[in-house]
Amino acid sequence: MAACRACEDRLRCTGHTGGRGRHLTLMPRPLHEIQSRVRRDQQTPEWRRRYAMRAGCEATVSETVRAHGMRHCRYRGIAKTHVQHVLPAAGTNIARLSGCLPPGTMPTRTPRAPSRFQRLCDELAIPRNH
Repeated sequence: MAACRACEDRLRCTGHTGGRGRHLTLMPRPLHEIQSRVRRDQQTPEWRRRYAMRAGCEATVSETVRAHGMRHCRYRGIAKTHVQHVLPAAGTNIARLSGCLPPGTMPTRTPRAPSRFQRLCDELAIPRNH
């Protein structure tokens, strides 16, 4: 620490935060080896494929917490608590299913009104690229 404080390059040092200079965290060897192995594993396609499933689950949990207030239970008792969990989950599933269409079909959209620029192009007989 004394050598670090006396150093002229302290402010440019890697990891410099808030005038405190560089910080290193040294873990016991077994923990360091576990952390190194896990970080290596996280770079493999297999790990990323498995994590993608978890990321989808985490997104669902986040959605129910943010949109439906599922962080805290409003009721007491197993039956009421169960209903509070089932109804928002069912609503979330219905909302997601409403966005799904059978394979090969496209959603019907009402055409938008042409913008001013599109109208100008039409007046000048400039063809549109679709």
